[in-house]
Amino acid sequence: MRVLLTNDDGIDAEGLQRLRRELLQTPGVDLAVIAPDGNRSAIGRGITTRRALAVERIAFGDGTHGYATDGTPVDCVRLASLGLVDGWLPDLVVAGINHGSNLGDDVTYSGTVAAAMEGLLLGLPAIAVSQQSEKREMDFRLGLEFVFDEAARFTSRVVEELEAVPLPPSTLLNVNVPAGGVGGVEVARLGKRIYRDRLEASDADPLTGRPTFFIYGAEPGYEKEPGTDLAAVAAGRIAVTPVHLDLTHHDGIGPLSASDLERLLAPAVEEVD
Repeated sequence: MRVLLTNDDGIDAEGLQRLRRELLQTPGVDLAVIAPDGNRSAIGRGITTRRALAVERIAFGDGTHGYATDGTPVDCVRLASLGLVDGWLPDLVVAGINHGSNLGDDVTYSGTVAAAMEGLLLGLPAIAVSQQSEKREMDFRLGLEFVFDEAARFTSRVVEELEAVPLPPSTLLNVNVPAGGVGGVEVARLGKRIYRDRLEASDADPLTGRPTFFIYGAEPGYEKEPGTDLAAVAAGRIAVTPVHLDLTHHDGIGPLSASDLERLLAPAVEEVD
């Protein structure tokens, strides 16, 4: 199995390097690494369209190498799928190990999850893996210390036995590993994040004199509902969540179709005329 490893923390990030070493030892894995050349956290599904991407071959010091780019995590997956590595195309996308959890509503911001989503768009199975810091935070305010061993070993086993995992088509696995020792694995739904953001003025920009503001990070919380990824990680269990890209609210199609939307068309056409 040809496995593409990428992330959003950068090619030198400890989480990616720990998982890289583990996957190199996984039977049947042919590994390629393409990752950003620096941190791209919370960039979501950003892509680079208005300039060429710089790519540099990076030696890892163990006889293997990867590629660093000044693009985004999604760009990394595209580079692999379009043949950056000569004679090699991915069968599976693995994104991580992210420094910090990607839980609940936070997945929509995550560059790690975005890279896995790009795999889905290309028809590839994909796994996003994130590690809670030793601080055991339940939001994006990370501690400084991470232990990636259990996350790396668990991901390696999932990759090795992927054919035995009942993963529906066009669905990725979002994996979040708790700190402090794993007490089990729970298949869970995405939980609900509670954002408590506020507008906070900061110092004026020294170059332009324009006012600046902080708008994120005011002690986010979460709804403590059993069965969610947030509850699983808080209880010390690995949370495994199947995530797909179909954002359609299918139950809403019938009522919306039955409404008289035609009446909105005539005034719009008249205005254009």
